[in-house]
Amino acid sequence: MSALHATKVGDKAPDFSLKDQSGKTVKLSSYQGIFGKPVVLYFYPADASPGCTKQAKAFTDAIGEFKKAGATVVGVSGDDVESHQKFKSELGIPFQLLADEGNEVRKTYGVKKDLLGLLEGRQTYVIGKDGIVKLVFNNQWEPEKHVDEALKALA
Repeated sequence: MSALHATKVGDKAPDFSLKDQSGKTVKLSSYQGIFGKPVVLYFYPADASPGCTKQAKAFTDAIGEFKKAGATVVGVSGDDVESHQKFKSELGIPFQLLADEGNEVRKTYGVKKDLLGLLEGRQTYVIGKDGIVKLVFNNQWEPEKHVDEALKALA
């Protein structure tokens, strides 16, 4: 699957394996596990940038609501494991950050670049417990809005 075929609502979410902030390899399908959990998968441009910090704080502040909805939140960027570890510990982020070095998963999902191709896209997917995409939300300039849209899709 390439960026020519962007993942959209109704598609089966492409599975992948990436390392989290502690270097542990994680598969998307492992979040769904035996009992099946919805997953909020959000792609963001870079650790510690102003918009991404706002977005991570917004997801952190709403983590109780996501847990109530039975969902797992996962952040993904092209930063490496060490960068994620630092970002997670500085902000007290209560969910995993996955290192998509080389942006292969981003390309698989078809997340487009913004700002004339200079900035990695900010896009959120809500994936149902059945592995089917329920929401695709792209908004570079209002990072906190991703939380509201994801919660609406889980309701």
